[in-house]
Amino acid sequence: MTMANDEAGGSSQPMLSVRGLVKHFPLKKDLLGRSAGVVRAVDGVSFDVFKGETLGVVGESGCGKSTTARLLMQLITPDQGDLVFDGQTVGSKSLPLKDYRRQAQMVFQDSYASLNPRLTMEDSIAFAPMVHGLPEREAIDRARDLLERVGLSPQRFAERYPHELSGGQRQRVNIARALALQSRLIILDEAVSALDKSVEAQVLNLLLDLKEAFGLTYIFISHDLNVVRYMSDRVMVMYLGQVVEVGDSETLFKHAAHPYTQALLSSIPTLDPDRRTETPPLAGDPPNPINPPSGCRFHTRCVHAQAICSDKMPVLAQAQHGQQVACWMHVAGAAHTGAPAVQSRVIPSEVAA
Repeated sequence: MTMANDEAGGSSQPMLSVRGLVKHFPLKKDLLGRSAGVVRAVDGVSFDVFKGETLGVVGESGCGKSTTARLLMQLITPDQGDLVFDGQTVGSKSLPLKDYRRQAQMVFQDSYASLNPRLTMEDSIAFAPMVHGLPEREAIDRARDLLERVGLSPQRFAERYPHELSGGQRQRVNIARALALQSRLIILDEAVSALDKSVEAQVLNLLLDLKEAFGLTYIFISHDLNVVRYMSDRVMVMYLGQVVEVGDSETLFKHAAHPYTQALLSSIPTLDPDRRTETPPLAGDPPNPINPPSGCRFHTRCVHAQAICSDKMPVLAQAQHGQQVACWMHVAGAAHTGAPAVQSRVIPSEVAA
């Protein structure tokens, strides 16, 4: 089977541009009918995903990673923000939602809940192509071909039901199902976190092989930083519904600029006794997303916090090694003792004269 891989935009144009994405979940009203506020799950997230790359997304539980993924798939409706796929706004006349979902698919964490228990594996994979107009015979042939591509023999697995497969086998079926529409963008939300390590390694290598074979683009969400480093070309770090750092994977892991990213990386277990962590990298729990702190949302846990950190929210600025970071210590001329000085422009003497 050949994968449709026509690209509307140029090579430098992002496949997906996300601008100002916001999702607040209202809390239940009290007995008097008064609103109890909203949970700011995603609060102004903007980023780009380029063709052929893997963008890793990391952060503590509750930082908004999975909500962002569901917003990208339009499984939940954003309160604000725009999604632009290959230069076309998602949901517009030029790119209806059905057409967008033909090109973007998602693999969820729970491999069993993702599958219909009443459908066989080949029927589960063939269902979406048939909904999009592919004849049943062709859809079944595509499903069997994809089962073969993900390492499951159609003769053994095509007629089986979800309860007859292991977790790793079910996740392979979910990956095949995500490819059944010849999608170009695959969102993987903790797709390997429920698997044991040996199966996880097999599925990760499968994902890399499929990416190369089909020219795929991945958004890879995980809490396992070692896996993210192995899989990703770039990494985006989220904290309390916002992006705090994004950049090249190796640069970010070697030269993390944001204090939160540094704390995350210091929590990676190591077998080296000389690199043993003696003190916890972070103190306290994340703030309440119902009433987040003013300014930089990390300042309540940051050892470098100063007055400006609680007064003003930082914007993404370029750090020394090229990544984008939302921290006042990397904004030239900011009212923070760790900020770089503003480079003064030197006027040549003959011009000054």
